[in-house]
Amino acid sequence: MLVVNIKKQLGETLLNINAELPLSGVTAVFGRSGAGKTSLVNILGGLSTPDSGEIKLGDKVLYQQGKVNLPPEKRHIGYVFQESRLFPHYKVRGNLNYGNRHQDPTQFANIVKLLGIEHLLDRYPITLSGGEKQRVAIGRALLTSPDLLLMDEPLASLDLPRKRELIAYLQTLARNLKLPIVYVSHSLDEILQLANHMLVLNQGELIAAGPLAQVWNSEQMRPWMPPQELSALIHTRVANQHPQYAMTQLMLDDGNHLWVNTPQWQQQPNQDAIMVRIQANHVALALTPPQQSSIRNCLRGIIKQLSPSADGDQIQVKIALGKDELWANITPWACDDLELCAGKTVYAQIKGVSMSQNDMAQSN
Repeated sequence: MLVVNIKKQLGETLLNINAELPLSGVTAVFGRSGAGKTSLVNILGGLSTPDSGEIKLGDKVLYQQGKVNLPPEKRHIGYVFQESRLFPHYKVRGNLNYGNRHQDPTQFANIVKLLGIEHLLDRYPITLSGGEKQRVAIGRALLTSPDLLLMDEPLASLDLPRKRELIAYLQTLARNLKLPIVYVSHSLDEILQLANHMLVLNQGELIAAGPLAQVWNSEQMRPWMPPQELSALIHTRVANQHPQYAMTQLMLDDGNHLWVNTPQWQQQPNQDAIMVRIQANHVALALTPPQQSSIRNCLRGIIKQLSPSADGDQIQVKIALGKDELWANITPWACDDLELCAGKTVYAQIKGVSMSQNDMAQSN
């Protein structure tokens, strides 16, 4: 585990973090500007020193108040900043090898291939696009053979086409590298596509931490999501293929199931367990199983709670589906007409299901 138990005064904000992060997958750090996200990764990387506490990476102590404070070069941590920070007078090959003491040709070839930058090796940074520069910066960090990779909003300076280009490479890294990644972002869309775990900071305080679905579905996340963007993450597993149509059946742990377009889940290579996202605005509720409907997916669940949205125009209904939960946005009129209340059984018609890569699998 990466154990982080630190405090640091940042102007009027006290950064106060006590968390244990897994040494695998991507842990996203989310929060508004000024929440302390960059300050946290700077402390992890040794670029800033906490006022008190302890940081341990596995069995290795990186910081312990009054005893240990390893400098950045001894922490074996790679850092990718918002800007690529490449040396303009070095070609890509030279930038990649900067700080690479071992010069392992096999490792070099593997990382260059993984990032798709073979054709860039003899070019100077000034000739590269923003996305290409960031891929080189990531490669440079990986070639130092780090025990941990820190990424501080690496997509923030890119336009939308370059973001889409780089996100695909980041997904490949997350799947193929046995390396823990701490990924700072203020974009929930990026986090949904990349993260396995999540930390949420608010004015320096850690207000939520845990597996992505657990944090995403928590009460602490609701204030960050406008009613039109409210959604739930649900665990499923691949069950069957439709004998006639290009559709795949995904099972929930409570016996409910979803049908999605087969190409969607096939984008998740070698995965039987699939995380799906269902937006609250894509859910309609009924008291009895709908008959002769064009909507293919209907989940039976029990209402856990009802809450008015901040503007009062909608009622946000949380529905229990075994260990998972689902949100639905409905009008106060519909809520009153159906006499909805906690504990009542409802049937949720799902108009669309998003996979973890944010591609829509239409089911209606």
